[in-house]
Amino acid sequence: MALEAGFLEILACPACHAPLKEQDTELICTGPDCGLAYPVRDGIPVLLVDEARRPA
Repeated sequence: MALEAGFLEILACPACHAPLKEQDTELICTGPDCGLAYPVRDGIPVLLVDEARRPA
């Protein structure tokens, strides 16, 4: 999943506002206390806390 150049730079975790990084088909929060993983469906990030996967 390659997001458009520059798009990832403006995205932030809705829960803690930390930057996000791409990993497979998810966007992972880089916040040390958060770590939520948001799915990307059909190339569209789903940045809803209720849809996010909690860290293991």
